Amino acid sequence: MEPKLVVWTSIWPWRPDARIRFDITGPPRGSATLCWTLIVDEPVPDRETTVRMRKRVNELINANLRFTFG
Repeated sequence: MEPKLVVWTSIWPWRPDARIRFDITGPPRGSATLCWTLIVDEPVPDRETTVRMRKRVNELINANLRFTFG
């Protein structure tokens, strides 16, 4: 059985409540679609902090994953 939902605990020591939720859709074999959502408790970080957090997730998921597979 393939996972359809994965949740990472926080990657930010200063924000332990922040979680990254990955929703995986698609056929059991073949192309899958990955959608990630950054979830935080109140107080919601300001815009600048949110942008930095999103950028870090993008680097980990998109850039580093591409480099792993060449």
